[in-house]
Amino acid sequence: MRRAGVDIGGTFTDVIVFDEKTGEIEIEKTPSTPDNPAEGVINGLTKADTEIADLEFFSHGSTVGTNALIERELPRIGLITTDGFRDVHEIRDATKEDLWDAYQDVADPYVQRRDRLEVPERIDYAGNVVEPLDEDAVRDVVRIFEKRGIDTIAISLINAYVNGEHEKRVEEIVAEEYPEAFVCSSHEILPEMFEHERTSTTVINAALVPVVRDYLTDLADQLADRGYDGDVLAMHSGGGVMTTEAIAYYAARIANSGPTAGAIAGRYIAQQCGFENAIGFDMGGTSADVSVTHEGEVETTDEWAVEYGYPIMFPSTDIETIGAGGGSIAWIDDGGSLRVGPKSQGADPGPACYLRGGDKPTTTDANVVLGWVDPDQFLGGDMDATAEPAREVIQRDIAEPLDLELTEAASAIEQIAVANMCNAVRLVSTSKGYDPRDFALVAFGGAGPLHAAHVAREMNIPNVIIPPYPGINSALGCLLVDVEHDLSQTFIADTSNDVVDDIESAFAEMEDEIHERLDEEGVDETDIQLDHEIKMRYTGQWRSLEVSCSRPIESMAEIRSQFHSQHEQTYAYSDTDQPVEIYGLHVTGRGVVEKPAFPEIEDGNADAARRTTREAYFDSEGEFVETAVYDRAELGAGATLEGPAIIEQMDSTVVVPPNVTAEVEQTGNIILTV
Repeated sequence: MRRAGVDIGGTFTDVIVFDEKTGEIEIEKTPSTPDNPAEGVINGLTKADTEIADLEFFSHGSTVGTNALIERELPRIGLITTDGFRDVHEIRDATKEDLWDAYQDVADPYVQRRDRLEVPERIDYAGNVVEPLDEDAVRDVVRIFEKRGIDTIAISLINAYVNGEHEKRVEEIVAEEYPEAFVCSSHEILPEMFEHERTSTTVINAALVPVVRDYLTDLADQLADRGYDGDVLAMHSGGGVMTTEAIAYYAARIANSGPTAGAIAGRYIAQQCGFENAIGFDMGGTSADVSVTHEGEVETTDEWAVEYGYPIMFPSTDIETIGAGGGSIAWIDDGGSLRVGPKSQGADPGPACYLRGGDKPTTTDANVVLGWVDPDQFLGGDMDATAEPAREVIQRDIAEPLDLELTEAASAIEQIAVANMCNAVRLVSTSKGYDPRDFALVAFGGAGPLHAAHVAREMNIPNVIIPPYPGINSALGCLLVDVEHDLSQTFIADTSNDVVDDIESAFAEMEDEIHERLDEEGVDETDIQLDHEIKMRYTGQWRSLEVSCSRPIESMAEIRSQFHSQHEQTYAYSDTDQPVEIYGLHVTGRGVVEKPAFPEIEDGNADAARRTTREAYFDSEGEFVETAVYDRAELGAGATLEGPAIIEQMDSTVVVPPNVTAEVEQTGNIILTV
């Protein structure tokens, strides 16, 4: 069976093809094509020796949804809401990302005010109809949208989470009056209380459907034209995959899919090496994504946002993303201080050394000047690149204005980039009560292995793991996941045993829907696994925690005890005397997919892989030092080497600083001891 995993990144599209019968692995990288993401996928698959028609499994992650939200490359959206609630989407929760910045503006709403239209209706908190839906007003609103050419419509009526009948009727009227329009209803997307969060998630989902649907349709067609007859699966933010048919309605689920695939692969790599606690450090050309695996489980969140103030309430891997990638631009601010990022040169034109017209200094250019990266070896030598433009732009834009030598300027860029990365690691570790010394750092992405040892040293992380194919690790993650759906609903009650029957009944209804979805996607009943969680909080609190439980529920007392323990771990505080209430229920259903088993590599030693030496600069030494250069492909299991050293491969470069030891374990991962 031949499996293909693809990650569409901001700079490169990464491809891994694994033949389970022979154990052969092919990897390819090709520049991303933002105007048509499917083209980059086809280009990468075509470069591989395996024919597309011979593939039996295809799964991919993508930043298409995320980029569309960031760049606001979205269709014009119409919102139908309850009379009096037109501005919920714009008022938000009235908070700011930086509480003390009086001049900071919150991002504009995704729906303009003139396109947020109201209809008379009202349902109360218990689901009772207080005011019937005015169907004539709905028809008037739909006709207005049709005249304006708005064919993407979100519906979010007050309290629809507890009774969706009015929203269903609005959908029917839209279908009657404007059948060409796509409609997205909040009671189906997010049946939970809090109108801002529900409206925001529904609006974003509606906005992304045309964007995602177009590229997925194009990708599926192009794969089919080349002989692929299987499902086109896409990674979603919760850590599973969905078919194109499911994503056509739940498009916001894949907005964080690329980084999530990397987090899943990071956990897999760490467990291969015997680590249950790991920090995933995925640094590509545009950004760095940092995630946490604790006791074998990837940390997740049920509230996240691409732009602050507009939450997406679908479950997602808890990832911190910063603008620190290989293409991050180094610049001098108005106060004369050197900065790196968050702006990036991206895939086009890229760093100056790429010879594509880039005229600003980047982190990659600094790495070239420091001797860490040989531009002649980019993509195994398949990419035109040279060092001279990197020297010129750093000298012109950084060294001369700051009165520094060229090497000092390049080293300063690198040190600031590392400091930015350390800040991201702190956000997922120390700020959440985790001690970085208890974790291994799994470094991947094209640029991650270049900087990982320096980040680990700053953060007192003892071990760094470099996967065999770090540049395509997120693509690998797409081969390691299951078909997955999850459902949640608001369920407010106390935690007495009297409520157990009601919880069981609600869980059963949610399970039935998940089984129906997975059945439609061709998952066999015997391959379905279900996980159940109860959202709980101290009575009067705003935030809740998800506590795992099994069915049938034996006793609420045990679940309450788990909540107290989890609250202590999360907030360093718990009070067993305080009453606890239930806020919601959550069910995750997985259609388990057979995972590939990767072969062990042959034994070898470092001497056989040593290719040459070159001068490389390390800040700890304060000068250029002669550094051994190794070929990753020739490093067998058991090979060890001492820094300073540089290990080159097609998709990345590993920098082993002085006083760091590298050892290759049996499955080909390199473990650095810092």
